[in-house]
Amino acid sequence: KPPTEPGSGRGGAICRDPALEEVCKSVIKQTSVPQFTNSPTMIVMVGLPARGKTYISTKLTRYLNWIGVKTKVFNVGQYRRQATCSYNSYEFFRPDNEEAMKIRKACAVAALQDVCEYITREQGQVVVFDATNTTQDRREVILNFAKENGYKVFFVESICDDPDIIAENIKQVKLSSPDYAGCDKEEAVADFLKRIECYTMTYVPLDDTKDRNLSYIKIFNVGSRYLVNRVQDHIQSRIVYYLMNIHVTPRSIYLCRHGESELNLVGRIGGDSGLSSRGAKVSFLFFSCVSLSMRSTPYVKKWPLRGVCEEMTYEEIQEHFPEEFALRDQDKYRYRYPKGESYEDLVQRLEPVIMELERQENVLVICHQAVMRCLLAYFLDKSANELPYLKCPLHTVLKLTPVAYGCKVESVFLNIEAVNTHRDKPVNVDVDRDPAEALETVPEHI
Repeated sequence: KPPTEPGSGRGGAICRDPALEEVCKSVIKQTSVPQFTNSPTMIVMVGLPARGKTYISTKLTRYLNWIGVKTKVFNVGQYRRQATCSYNSYEFFRPDNEEAMKIRKACAVAALQDVCEYITREQGQVVVFDATNTTQDRREVILNFAKENGYKVFFVESICDDPDIIAENIKQVKLSSPDYAGCDKEEAVADFLKRIECYTMTYVPLDDTKDRNLSYIKIFNVGSRYLVNRVQDHIQSRIVYYLMNIHVTPRSIYLCRHGESELNLVGRIGGDSGLSSRGAKVSFLFFSCVSLSMRSTPYVKKWPLRGVCEEMTYEEIQEHFPEEFALRDQDKYRYRYPKGESYEDLVQRLEPVIMELERQENVLVICHQAVMRCLLAYFLDKSANELPYLKCPLHTVLKLTPVAYGCKVESVFLNIEAVNTHRDKPVNVDVDRDPAEALETVPEHI
């Protein structure tokens, strides 16, 4: 029957048939989250130490989780540290150290068992197996394991022969490893270089002829050249696309919202009003002071994110759409305003911007609060539940500086006051809640 009641937040109308409602929810979920094949994927890192494998693993995992693909890293080095409790020297990695080899093999097997557990019990879609995996025997073990469990395998081999890049990686990352806690830096560097030599003795790179039936990407000298072979499916193509866009050049990303608007002053969400007098000062400040060396990002078309609730106050939404207001509080990331979109939808639209930001050097992004939250969640590796509640105050610039395995954040207030537009999740999110409880976290406005 034609819908006659206000929308349920999932497209415009409340469905009264329970069976049909479940079908509709399923369809909406499928159109919101990237869809891949049923077979889970193992991303297997390959390469000598200090080639950026863990850096790549961490970034790739963050990206896949951000676009809605449940992914987890399994770092075999952590298993080794737990098994040995302490690290003595590079001697542990000598290929003729039989006792150490037994421990390392046992750690790899334990990690593979946890991979299976994660995929089976936690419904993981992708795992990143972060280890050197420099021998054919080790890769064959992984391939057999994947075949037995019905997993696809995609190898990511990082090859680097640039001594400056290797030296910088050792300095920035390896010296801070638990293996060298409290050690003299020069002694630590010497030991790590000998560790690399131990791996080099048995390193067999992926062979373009012998391994032609495998799926892989080779990354040379942190992105100066790539070689891609037998991409099997959509998820692998997304992985390749991402890996060919990231770089390790030192840079900073500056995120800031637009200047305070006239609608901000009166507590109305969204819209496209003019700036307040304070907002105009911020706008002038940006355009007069921003360095010409900074590059702009792709323009993201404005979309009616809030649908029929655009330019309404929270009080008005509660009055006219109390059920919608409660449903949004229950799942703010996936909730869609009637005729609007969700944060989950917005993440998908912003993927090209993320790729551009990964390609750029220093860059400034001026955007709305919802967009800023999505971008911030990517760089800070925040979950879907955290994303909609990240604080992005007006007239404040967030400086993000990528570091080894994460991102350093600095907050710079522009010294021009602005209203607060942040609303925390209320305690009571039931549909039949009292209006006062629904509005208890609404920020003050005129």
